[in-house]
Amino acid sequence: MAAREKILVALSGGVDSSVAALLLREQGCDIVGAYMKNWINEDAVIGHCPWQQDIDDARAVADHLGIEFRVVNLMREYREQIVQYLLDGYAHGLTPNPDVMCNREIKFGVFRAWAKEHGFTAVATGHHARRFLVADDGSRRPADSAPGHPAQDGQLQLWEGADKAKDQSYFLALLSPAQLADARFPIGHLAKTELRRLARTAGLPTADKKDSQGICFIGEVKMADFLRAYVPDAPGPIVRATDGVELGCHRGLHFFTLGQRKGIGVPSNTDHEAYVVVGKRAADRALLVAFDRPDAPGLFQREVQVHSLSWVADAPATSRILEGRVRYRDPRVALEFVPAPDATARIIFREPQRGLASGQILAFYDGERLLGGGVYA
Repeated sequence: MAAREKILVALSGGVDSSVAALLLREQGCDIVGAYMKNWINEDAVIGHCPWQQDIDDARAVADHLGIEFRVVNLMREYREQIVQYLLDGYAHGLTPNPDVMCNREIKFGVFRAWAKEHGFTAVATGHHARRFLVADDGSRRPADSAPGHPAQDGQLQLWEGADKAKDQSYFLALLSPAQLADARFPIGHLAKTELRRLARTAGLPTADKKDSQGICFIGEVKMADFLRAYVPDAPGPIVRATDGVELGCHRGLHFFTLGQRKGIGVPSNTDHEAYVVVGKRAADRALLVAFDRPDAPGLFQREVQVHSLSWVADAPATSRILEGRVRYRDPRVALEFVPAPDATARIIFREPQRGLASGQILAFYDGERLLGGGVYA
């Protein structure tokens, strides 16, 4: 008989990870709950950072399930690998994605390493995503529902969550195959309504807790407030891209991203057309704007370069037609992937895409299957 898996469940204090622990316990897995203490708002950044409440809720869930609970302090690693990445990116005119990097570097990076060092075989989270084992004949079966022991046979694949409104596969786009092998996603097959029902039936303390919407592990802090606390203002002109007319002044390019309409600080025209950000000019720190029209210069792109490619599946060796999700919650769109040297590629979209900001993530798919991702140049 195969040995039971010893799984470290990342309990965030939310309902998704709580049900993940519940299901694994019901499968007969040997589980321990752990809260990743990554950020406690020690710099008094404006906004709600509910880390203490989250720890209390996570502990209450562990107590309710009768499992051991630990707090794993990763504050130094989080500040070095996620917060600094975020601030450096914005300071250089990019639009970083801390949630994607947090999954790669923290949850399935240092937290996974901590789990391995302490005798765990895998890390489970409350992500809405699914792992499948696919046989040579193309048949597939869930990889995270075998009671008590790891599934062994078949090619391991990562798929979108069954609830498309909650799917979080995009945020896993930069995982490696080794990280995927050590990940468990117990709730990926559930609709959110069913997940809430299971939580209530089991009497979980988090059954009706509202989903968090903030920065990964930082909480419901407005990004502008977070940046204002750490990145100095660097004012520059707001320039209309079509004719070079200066329309006003901004506090810093790091407060803006390509495609942004709100908060620019210049009024619409007499036809009530709003301005949209279409570019940034580093030489004079100019924010380039235009009226939000299909022909706005720089707003729509049919071809882009991506770098820092990462594959959870086999990397395409030649040009290939794939699908891509250009942002979280955007639908998958058709594209041609043209590989280039040094983990870069040229991407040609079938239809022009709006507001593709440097530093953001493009996730690659084959239908519902996540293949990997890259960073917009």
